Amino acid sequence: MAPTINRDSLVLHKTKPAVVLRSGDKLEILFQDGKTLSVRPKDVVVLHPGPIDFAEMKAPPGDVLAAWEWVIDGLYFSGAPEAIHSHSRAHVEKEQRSRAARAAEAQAWTGFLGRVREHRFEPEDSRYLAEVELLALGQRDKSRVLAELGQAQTPESAHGLLLALGVWDATVDPYPRRLDLPEQPPLIELPPLPDEARRDLTHLPAFAIDNEGTNDPDDAISLDGDRLWVHVADVAALVTPNSAADLEARARGANLYLPEGVVPMLPWSATEQLGLGLAAVSPALSFGLRVTPDGGIADLEIAPSWVRVQRLTYEQAEALLEQEPLRTLDAWATVHAARRDAQGAIVLNLPEVRIKVEEGQVAITPLPSLRSQELVAELMLMAGEAVAQWAIERNLPIPFTVQEPGEPQEPPHTLSEMFASRRRMRPGQASTRPGPHAGLGLAAYVRVTSPLRRYLDLVAHQQVRALLAGQPPLDEAALLERVGAAEAVGGAVRRAEQMARQHWTLVYLQQQQPAWRGQGVIVDKAGPRVTVLLPGLAWELRAHLREELPLDSVVSVSYNGANLALLDAHFKVG
Repeated sequence: MAPTINRDSLVLHKTKPAVVLRSGDKLEILFQDGKTLSVRPKDVVVLHPGPIDFAEMKAPPGDVLAAWEWVIDGLYFSGAPEAIHSHSRAHVEKEQRSRAARAAEAQAWTGFLGRVREHRFEPEDSRYLAEVELLALGQRDKSRVLAELGQAQTPESAHGLLLALGVWDATVDPYPRRLDLPEQPPLIELPPLPDEARRDLTHLPAFAIDNEGTNDPDDAISLDGDRLWVHVADVAALVTPNSAADLEARARGANLYLPEGVVPMLPWSATEQLGLGLAAVSPALSFGLRVTPDGGIADLEIAPSWVRVQRLTYEQAEALLEQEPLRTLDAWATVHAARRDAQGAIVLNLPEVRIKVEEGQVAITPLPSLRSQELVAELMLMAGEAVAQWAIERNLPIPFTVQEPGEPQEPPHTLSEMFASRRRMRPGQASTRPGPHAGLGLAAYVRVTSPLRRYLDLVAHQQVRALLAGQPPLDEAALLERVGAAEAVGGAVRRAEQMARQHWTLVYLQQQQPAWRGQGVIVDKAGPRVTVLLPGLAWELRAHLREELPLDSVVSVSYNGANLALLDAHFKVG
């Protein structure tokens, strides 16, 4: 016997849904358009035992499949067959809007992928490409877009896609952000100079000698009879331990020098107040010392001071080396350098270039090897050696720079010898304990001449100033914390600078010098593969040579394309 069909049940009659008005041997059913019909029970299919109210339902167009869809897809009904519940009109409309949105999103996603595969995009695609940009900047690990395209989930792959689509152009340098480095200077107010006694050294001619275009002069030199004065920007007078500026500088570790600009570790106001030679008279922390006949350092005197500084480029200073005071200072530097050489110092003179970006144009300028540069570098080393000795004698915790000796080697002279020597040298590192710096040929050394640029130089100044003022300096544990923080971020800073220089070199070749040709020097060999140094670009490349050539041979090199995202340049050698 067929089961009884109750009143208010939902039934299907010839593909049309209806509600049972009267049950029995004959059924009276009501369609949604208001028409009624008398039918036999066997002529209908029960969809829902009811009760059903047509007023709360909106029938979709279609046939029996659409009717069944009411039940099985959850739009109008939900639940198991034995306990099916009808949905309200509001619920149905909300679900319909949701399904329409999902269908539109699926269609948009498909269209986006199609455009990307054709290497084009529309403005509305930016919402999908945002995740690709985050991956290219190292801010996320995965991208749905790259996964769909079957590409590697790497920053380099994301960078390549953005370049291919034209979302990024070649001028986007992603490396500081990829290495999580700040790209803006700190916005911190600095206090005025403290009211303290300063030694007046303004009667001494003082010279801040640096590269042309340098905007943060923080060291200068003077001659005072038989005494050398190295004047350094007195940053610790304003930036005290654990102040807001100190904590910010500690987190940054050093200035970030990029071809497109400098991101300082301190507010620009620090340079404006303390940069030597930026005002008629500058505050400094001055280190006065004597050089012994054998090139040793003696009689260090340290004092906060006022100095009157003239700024010179290395080229300008080069023309003054035969005049006083640079002639005497140069002679002292020569004696000190000879002493370091006798103690095993390694002097490397590998090619360097200055890379600068202005208004999207890249300028690469080879830096000449000038005696004035060697003079300034040597005098800065003398100050660092003197402060190291001074701190050791007073048991002052200070960030020493140490370097363990590498393999024994003869002094390098050719480019290949210098290349090999650099590879064999162990990296220098900061330490709270004194130790030799093998590469410099010094028994102890402290960096003290760039407190505007390097955080540990600033810490050294803070320690020296505390001792001079009779205040307790940082203990070794606090110093070790600062050394660790600076070393942790220092690697990222150096890496970002290196990658940015490579990036802009490739932009220079791609956009400005696509037919570049030059000369290279073979500096290393490993079977058929050689390393060629391009002095004009300060670039090292690996290549196969058709013929056997000795080290330091000069070969012709031409640019042959690059992959900017991979920082990979292609050159033809020979």
